[in-house]
Amino acid sequence: MFRNNFQVYDIHGHLPYRIQIGGSWSKHELIDRYGKERGERFRLTWDFPEGGAAGSADDTTPLIDRWVQELDKYNIGGMNFLTALDNDNMADQLAHFPDRFTGFAFHPIEAPDAADELKRAVNELGLKGYKLFGPLTKIPFDDPSLKPVWTFLAEKKLPVLIHFGMLGHAGGIVHHPNINPLAIFNTAREYSDIPFIIPHFGAGYFQELLHLCWSCPNVLIDTSGSNQWVRWMPYELTLESLFRKTYELIGPERIVFGTDASGFPRGFPYRYLQDQVRVTRELRFSESDIELIFGNNARRLLGLPIPQEAGPEAKQTK
Repeated sequence: MFRNNFQVYDIHGHLPYRIQIGGSWSKHELIDRYGKERGERFRLTWDFPEGGAAGSADDTTPLIDRWVQELDKYNIGGMNFLTALDNDNMADQLAHFPDRFTGFAFHPIEAPDAADELKRAVNELGLKGYKLFGPLTKIPFDDPSLKPVWTFLAEKKLPVLIHFGMLGHAGGIVHHPNINPLAIFNTAREYSDIPFIIPHFGAGYFQELLHLCWSCPNVLIDTSGSNQWVRWMPYELTLESLFRKTYELIGPERIVFGTDASGFPRGFPYRYLQDQVRVTRELRFSESDIELIFGNNARRLLGLPIPQEAGPEAKQTK
Protein backbone atom coordinates (compact mmCIF):
# COMPACT_ATOMS: atom_id res chain seq x y z
CA MET A 1 0.00 0.00 0.00
CA PHE A 2 2.99 2.32 0.43
CA ARG A 3 6.04 3.46 -1.50
CA ASN A 4 9.62 3.93 -0.25
CA ASN A 5 9.37 1.01 2.21
CA PHE A 6 7.26 3.24 4.44
CA GLN A 7 5.92 1.65 7.64
CA VAL A 8 2.78 2.66 9.50
CA TYR A 9 2.83 3.86 13.11
CA ASP A 10 -0.53 3.34 14.81
CA ILE A 11 -1.35 6.02 17.42
CA HIS A 12 -4.31 4.19 18.95
CA GLY A 13 -4.04 0.70 20.45
CA HIS A 14 -5.11 -0.78 23.79
CA LEU A 15 -3.62 -3.22 26.23
CA PRO A 16 -6.17 -4.77 28.63
CA TYR A 17 -7.62 -2.19 31.02
CA ARG A 18 -10.56 -1.64 33.33
CA ILE A 19 -13.20 1.07 33.04
CA GLN A 20 -16.73 1.32 34.35
CA ILE A 21 -19.07 2.47 31.58
CA GLY A 22 -22.48 3.62 32.69
CA GLY A 23 -24.32 2.97 35.91
CA SER A 24 -26.32 0.08 37.26
CA TRP A 25 -28.70 0.37 34.29
CA SER A 26 -25.98 -1.03 32.03
CA LYS A 27 -26.36 -4.41 33.73
CA HIS A 28 -30.03 -4.76 32.82
CA GLU A 29 -30.62 -7.96 30.89
CA LEU A 30 -32.38 -6.18 28.02
CA ILE A 31 -29.44 -3.82 27.40
CA ASP A 32 -26.89 -6.60 27.74
CA ARG A 33 -28.78 -8.75 25.23
CA TYR A 34 -29.12 -5.82 22.86
CA GLY A 35 -25.41 -5.04 23.06
CA LYS A 36 -24.42 -8.66 22.43
CA GLU A 37 -26.74 -8.97 19.44
CA ARG A 38 -25.39 -5.82 17.79
CA GLY A 39 -21.82 -6.83 18.68
CA GLU A 40 -22.26 -10.16 16.91
CA ARG A 41 -23.71 -8.39 13.88
CA PHE A 42 -20.67 -6.10 13.84
CA ARG A 43 -18.32 -9.10 14.06
CA LEU A 44 -19.97 -10.80 11.11
CA THR A 45 -20.03 -7.60 9.07
CA TRP A 46 -16.29 -7.05 9.48
CA ASP A 47 -15.36 -10.76 9.40
CA PHE A 48 -13.61 -10.67 12.76
CA PRO A 49 -12.84 -13.95 14.58
CA GLU A 50 -15.16 -15.18 17.26
CA GLY A 51 -14.28 -14.45 20.88
CA GLY A 52 -13.88 -11.46 23.19
CA ALA A 53 -11.69 -8.60 22.01
CA ALA A 54 -9.46 -8.83 25.07
CA GLY A 55 -9.30 -12.61 25.11
CA SER A 56 -6.36 -14.73 24.03
CA ALA A 57 -6.43 -17.70 21.73
CA ASP A 58 -2.86 -18.60 22.67
CA ASP A 59 -2.19 -18.48 26.40
CA THR A 60 1.37 -19.73 26.00
CA THR A 61 2.60 -16.60 24.21
CA PRO A 62 2.92 -13.38 26.23
CA LEU A 63 0.53 -10.70 25.06
CA ILE A 64 3.22 -8.19 24.05
CA ASP A 65 5.00 -10.90 22.02
CA ARG A 66 1.77 -11.59 20.19
CA TRP A 67 1.56 -7.92 19.32
CA VAL A 68 5.07 -8.00 17.85
CA GLN A 69 4.09 -10.99 15.73
CA GLU A 70 0.97 -9.15 14.62
CA LEU A 71 2.86 -6.00 13.62
CA ASP A 72 5.40 -8.09 11.71
CA LYS A 73 2.60 -9.96 9.93
CA TYR A 74 1.27 -6.71 8.45
CA ASN A 75 4.61 -4.86 8.21
CA ILE A 76 3.53 -2.23 10.77
CA GLY A 77 6.38 -0.16 12.17
CA GLY A 78 4.99 0.38 15.66
CA MET A 79 2.00 1.05 17.86
CA ASN A 80 1.18 3.45 20.66
CA PHE A 81 -0.90 1.91 23.46
CA LEU A 82 -3.26 4.25 25.27
CA THR A 83 -4.36 2.01 28.13
CA ALA A 84 -3.14 -0.79 30.37
CA LEU A 85 -4.07 -2.10 33.81
CA ASP A 86 -2.10 0.80 35.29
CA ASN A 87 0.88 2.96 34.37
CA ASP A 88 3.42 0.53 35.83
CA ASN A 89 1.88 -2.32 33.84
CA MET A 90 2.11 -0.20 30.71
CA ALA A 91 5.79 0.56 31.28
CA ASP A 92 6.56 -3.09 32.05
CA GLN A 93 4.99 -4.23 28.79
CA LEU A 94 6.71 -1.57 26.69
CA ALA A 95 10.12 -2.39 28.18
CA HIS A 96 10.18 -5.70 26.28
CA PHE A 97 10.11 -3.99 22.85
CA PRO A 98 10.89 -0.27 23.22
CA ASP A 99 11.66 -0.01 19.50
CA ARG A 100 8.14 -1.14 18.51
CA PHE A 101 5.82 0.30 21.14
CA THR A 102 5.13 3.49 23.04
CA GLY A 103 2.42 4.19 25.61
CA PHE A 104 0.40 6.87 27.37
CA ALA A 105 -0.42 7.34 31.02
CA PHE A 106 -3.99 6.39 31.87
CA HIS A 107 -5.47 7.36 35.23
CA PRO A 108 -8.39 9.59 36.37
CA ILE A 109 -7.56 13.26 35.90
CA GLU A 110 -9.82 14.27 38.79
CA ALA A 111 -7.89 12.14 41.31
CA PRO A 112 -6.09 14.24 43.97
CA ASP A 113 -2.70 12.85 42.91
CA ALA A 114 -3.35 13.00 39.15
CA ALA A 115 -0.58 15.53 38.44
CA ASP A 116 1.98 13.69 40.58
CA GLU A 117 1.11 10.37 38.97
CA LEU A 118 1.39 11.90 35.51
CA LYS A 119 4.82 13.33 36.33
CA ARG A 120 5.94 9.92 37.60
CA ALA A 121 4.57 8.17 34.52
CA VAL A 122 6.43 10.53 32.20
CA ASN A 123 9.64 11.26 34.08
CA GLU A 124 10.25 7.85 35.64
CA LEU A 125 8.33 5.37 33.48
CA GLY A 126 8.99 7.04 30.13
CA LEU A 127 5.38 7.30 28.96
CA LYS A 128 4.73 9.68 26.08
CA GLY A 129 1.36 11.32 26.79
CA TYR A 130 -1.97 11.10 28.58
CA LYS A 131 -5.19 9.26 27.72
CA LEU A 132 -8.63 10.34 28.95
CA PHE A 133 -12.29 9.53 28.30
CA GLY A 134 -14.47 12.65 28.21
CA PRO A 135 -17.72 10.85 29.13
CA LEU A 136 -15.99 9.23 32.11
CA THR A 137 -14.49 12.46 33.49
CA LYS A 138 -16.64 13.75 36.34
CA ILE A 139 -15.57 17.40 36.40
CA PRO A 140 -15.12 20.07 33.68
CA PHE A 141 -11.76 20.03 31.94
CA ASP A 142 -11.25 23.70 32.81
CA ASP A 143 -11.84 23.12 36.53
CA PRO A 144 -9.14 25.04 38.48
CA SER A 145 -8.12 21.84 40.30
CA LEU A 146 -6.73 20.46 37.00
CA LYS A 147 -4.30 23.32 36.41
CA PRO A 148 -1.23 21.34 37.66
CA VAL A 149 -1.97 18.59 35.12
CA TRP A 150 -2.38 20.92 32.16
CA THR A 151 0.62 23.03 33.18
CA PHE A 152 2.91 20.00 33.29
CA LEU A 153 1.66 18.73 29.92
CA ALA A 154 2.13 22.18 28.36
CA GLU A 155 5.66 22.53 29.71
CA LYS A 156 6.58 19.14 28.25
CA LYS A 157 4.48 19.67 25.06
CA LEU A 158 3.05 16.20 25.57
CA PRO A 159 0.06 14.94 23.58
CA VAL A 160 -3.27 14.22 25.24
CA LEU A 161 -5.74 11.90 23.53
CA ILE A 162 -9.33 12.33 24.74
CA HIS A 163 -12.24 10.18 23.61
CA PHE A 164 -15.38 12.25 23.06
CA GLY A 165 -18.70 11.13 21.62
CA MET A 166 -20.49 7.80 21.80
CA LEU A 167 -18.70 5.44 24.18
CA GLY A 168 -18.88 1.69 24.46
CA HIS A 169 -20.81 -0.82 22.42
CA ALA A 170 -24.51 -0.60 21.61
CA GLY A 171 -26.27 0.37 24.82
CA GLY A 172 -23.33 2.61 25.81
CA ILE A 173 -23.09 6.29 26.77
CA VAL A 174 -24.61 9.00 24.54
CA HIS A 175 -25.19 11.78 27.09
CA HIS A 176 -22.72 13.38 29.48
CA PRO A 177 -21.49 16.92 30.26
CA ASN A 178 -18.10 16.01 28.75
CA ILE A 179 -19.26 14.04 25.70
CA ASN A 180 -18.83 16.91 23.22
CA PRO A 181 -15.30 17.78 21.96
CA LEU A 182 -16.10 21.44 22.65
CA ALA A 183 -15.83 20.52 26.35
CA ILE A 184 -12.06 20.88 25.93
CA PHE A 185 -12.29 24.27 24.14
CA ASN A 186 -11.31 26.54 27.06
CA THR A 187 -8.41 24.27 28.03
CA ALA A 188 -7.14 23.85 24.46
CA ARG A 189 -7.15 27.62 23.97
CA GLU A 190 -5.39 28.29 27.26
CA TYR A 191 -2.76 25.56 26.86
CA SER A 192 -1.82 25.88 23.20
CA ASP A 193 1.44 23.97 23.70
CA ILE A 194 -0.51 20.76 24.35
CA PRO A 195 -1.40 18.73 21.24
CA PHE A 196 -4.95 17.50 21.86
CA ILE A 197 -5.84 14.42 19.80
CA ILE A 198 -9.55 13.65 19.34
CA PRO A 199 -10.18 10.11 18.04
CA HIS A 200 -12.76 8.57 15.72
CA PHE A 201 -13.40 11.87 13.88
CA GLY A 202 -15.36 12.93 16.99
CA ALA A 203 -17.60 9.80 17.19
CA GLY A 204 -20.85 11.59 16.43
CA TYR A 205 -19.60 15.14 16.94
CA PHE A 206 -17.83 15.73 13.65
CA GLN A 207 -19.13 19.28 13.15
CA GLU A 208 -18.21 20.27 16.70
CA LEU A 209 -14.75 18.78 16.27
CA LEU A 210 -14.17 20.74 13.07
CA HIS A 211 -15.26 23.92 14.85
CA LEU A 212 -12.80 23.13 17.63
CA CYS A 213 -10.04 22.62 15.06
CA TRP A 214 -10.93 25.94 13.39
CA SER A 215 -10.34 27.77 16.67
CA CYS A 216 -7.47 25.70 18.09
CA PRO A 217 -4.53 24.81 15.81
CA ASN A 218 -3.23 22.46 18.53
CA VAL A 219 -6.16 20.05 18.02
CA LEU A 220 -5.58 16.97 15.85
CA ILE A 221 -8.00 14.33 14.58
CA ASP A 222 -7.40 10.59 15.00
CA THR A 223 -9.00 8.34 12.35
CA SER A 224 -9.22 5.20 14.46
CA GLY A 225 -11.81 2.47 14.52
CA SER A 226 -14.49 1.32 12.12
CA ASN A 227 -16.23 4.71 12.47
CA GLN A 228 -19.61 3.01 12.38
CA TRP A 229 -21.02 5.97 14.31
CA VAL A 230 -21.62 7.58 10.90
CA ARG A 231 -24.57 5.24 10.42
CA TRP A 232 -26.29 6.87 13.40
CA MET A 233 -26.11 10.38 11.98
CA PRO A 234 -29.24 11.97 10.47
CA TYR A 235 -27.30 13.02 7.37
CA GLU A 236 -25.01 11.09 5.05
CA LEU A 237 -21.38 10.67 6.11
CA THR A 238 -18.85 8.18 4.76
CA LEU A 239 -15.21 7.46 5.42
CA GLU A 240 -14.43 9.29 2.19
CA SER A 241 -16.36 12.42 3.19
CA LEU A 242 -14.74 12.39 6.65
CA PHE A 243 -11.25 12.30 5.15
CA ARG A 244 -12.04 14.79 2.39
CA LYS A 245 -13.60 17.40 4.65
CA THR A 246 -10.95 17.00 7.36
CA TYR A 247 -8.11 17.25 4.83
CA GLU A 248 -9.64 20.30 3.15
CA LEU A 249 -10.06 22.17 6.42
CA ILE A 250 -7.05 21.28 8.58
CA GLY A 251 -4.55 19.67 6.22
CA PRO A 252 -2.58 16.42 6.50
CA GLU A 253 -0.36 17.56 9.39
CA ARG A 254 -3.25 17.32 11.87
CA ILE A 255 -4.66 13.93 10.82
CA VAL A 256 -3.28 10.90 12.69
CA PHE A 257 -3.99 7.27 11.78
CA GLY A 258 -5.12 4.77 14.39
CA THR A 259 -6.97 1.47 14.52
CA ASP A 260 -8.32 1.18 18.10
CA ALA A 261 -6.77 -2.31 18.15
CA SER A 262 -7.73 -3.92 21.43
CA GLY A 263 -6.50 -7.48 21.69
CA PHE A 264 -6.93 -11.02 20.49
CA PRO A 265 -8.27 -13.05 18.76
CA ARG A 266 -9.05 -10.03 16.54
CA GLY A 267 -5.50 -8.67 16.66
CA PHE A 268 -4.52 -5.84 14.34
CA PRO A 269 -7.66 -4.79 12.37
CA TYR A 270 -5.86 -4.58 9.02
CA ARG A 271 -9.17 -3.93 7.28
CA TYR A 272 -9.31 -0.46 8.85
CA LEU A 273 -5.87 0.39 7.45
CA GLN A 274 -6.77 -0.91 4.00
CA ASP A 275 -9.99 1.10 3.87
CA GLN A 276 -8.37 4.31 5.02
CA VAL A 277 -5.40 4.07 2.66
CA ARG A 278 -7.78 3.29 -0.21
CA VAL A 279 -9.78 6.45 0.56
CA THR A 280 -6.71 8.69 0.69
CA ARG A 281 -5.44 7.32 -2.61
CA GLU A 282 -8.82 7.68 -4.29
CA LEU A 283 -8.85 11.30 -3.07
CA ARG A 284 -5.42 11.74 -4.71
CA PHE A 285 -3.46 12.63 -1.58
CA SER A 286 0.26 12.96 -2.28
CA GLU A 287 2.66 10.32 -1.04
CA SER A 288 4.16 12.70 1.51
CA ASP A 289 0.69 13.52 2.86
CA ILE A 290 -0.14 9.83 3.14
CA GLU A 291 3.08 9.22 5.05
CA LEU A 292 2.26 12.06 7.44
CA ILE A 293 -1.20 10.66 8.16
CA PHE A 294 -0.25 7.01 8.48
CA GLY A 295 2.80 7.32 10.66
CA ASN A 296 4.95 10.43 10.59
CA ASN A 297 2.50 12.68 12.44
CA ALA A 298 2.37 10.07 15.19
CA ARG A 299 6.15 9.81 15.27
CA ARG A 300 6.44 13.58 15.61
CA LEU A 301 3.93 13.68 18.46
CA LEU A 302 5.72 10.84 20.24
CA GLY A 303 9.22 12.24 19.76
CA LEU A 304 10.31 9.37 17.51
CA PRO A 305 12.69 9.57 14.53
CA ILE A 306 11.01 10.41 11.21
CA PRO A 307 12.04 8.14 8.31
CA GLN A 308 13.72 9.75 5.33
CA GLU A 309 11.40 11.94 3.28
CA ALA A 310 9.46 10.34 0.45
CA GLY A 311 10.96 10.22 -3.04
CA PRO A 312 10.17 12.29 -6.14
CA GLU A 313 6.69 10.79 -6.57
CA ALA A 314 5.71 12.51 -3.30
CA LYS A 315 6.02 15.84 -5.10
CA GLN A 316 3.31 14.96 -7.62
CA THR A 317 0.23 17.11 -7.49
CA LYS A 318 -2.80 15.76 -5.71
